[in-house]
Amino acid sequence: MIIAHIHVWDKKNKGDVAIVLAVQELLKTRFPTAKIVDFPITVLKAATAYDLIKINKCDLIVIGGGGIYYHYFMPYDINTIKKIKPLMVIFGVGYIREIGARPLTKLESKSIVFLNNFAKLISVRDYYTKKFLIKNGVPAKKINIIGDPAIFLKEEKIKNLKLKNIINIGFNLNYSGWLKFGRYEKVILKSYKETLNYFKTKYNADIYYLLHHPDEKTILKKLKFKNIKIIDLTPKQQKYFYSQLDLIIGMMLHSVVLAFGSGTPEINIGYDLRNKNFAKFINCPELLISADKLGAKNNNLLDRAQAVFKKEKLYRQKFIARKKSIWLQHDNFLKQIELFIK
Repeated sequence: MIIAHIHVWDKKNKGDVAIVLAVQELLKTRFPTAKIVDFPITVLKAATAYDLIKINKCDLIVIGGGGIYYHYFMPYDINTIKKIKPLMVIFGVGYIREIGARPLTKLESKSIVFLNNFAKLISVRDYYTKKFLIKNGVPAKKINIIGDPAIFLKEEKIKNLKLKNIINIGFNLNYSGWLKFGRYEKVILKSYKETLNYFKTKYNADIYYLLHHPDEKTILKKLKFKNIKIIDLTPKQQKYFYSQLDLIIGMMLHSVVLAFGSGTPEINIGYDLRNKNFAKFINCPELLISADKLGAKNNNLLDRAQAVFKKEKLYRQKFIARKKSIWLQHDNFLKQIELFIK
């Protein structure tokens, strides 16, 4: 069996790589002997004749991994999609819209709807994406909500890793392309610095920066916080390192997705609908602070961090329980794919 996996693969972005790896791992649990062939998301915009020949030789088309419903890749070409012959499945995708970003155009939305109606099976990672698809004309009964595949990325242990301090705090900033970051930069940096100083002073915590994109090093310099250890590992090792921490303050979506998947309490600084909807999906909306409300009444990062840290054990238990229920949704969707293939 040959599976064509169409996805975004920005190898600079640890989150994008994590989703792709996780989708392929999940497919392998159901189809262990399958060969998976990678195709860039751009083939849905303008596939060459050679691309279509290769795609149509496959037994299954799986679309998912990275910003599939992101205006940067829109619109898809309907005539190209019509030429794809094998069974098509959309796997765990989500709608992306950053604070201050424009909505999708009618043409972009139309191409997404056509893609979903063309596919035999659809799964999305949150409630809002399902709502978005239904609003634009995709039948509700066709859409499965399964969560983000990167939750289940397999961890790779780091040999001889032993954190020396009792309390270890990780954090992450988004500076990889969110164009409105500059508008909120001062309050973001102030809030982070205040919070990290608290844990350093009160608990003598070690502070780790969890790098997800190389451009983040630029904003990290502006933070001007001493003795930060930068953690820049493979996605699987990064997830394992997350599991060793006591609290993570994340901004890039997949910093909090990997934190949740590893069972570590996290606070989600939201710059996109995805952040908000992830917090809602894991049944912990209180873990989100929207970047455009940071510092306002009841949106103080330090207060939220203190509250979550005090309930560390409770959040670990909640994450374990919710992760089990999300796995059932993934497993059910994989069974549906298997039934269609047979």
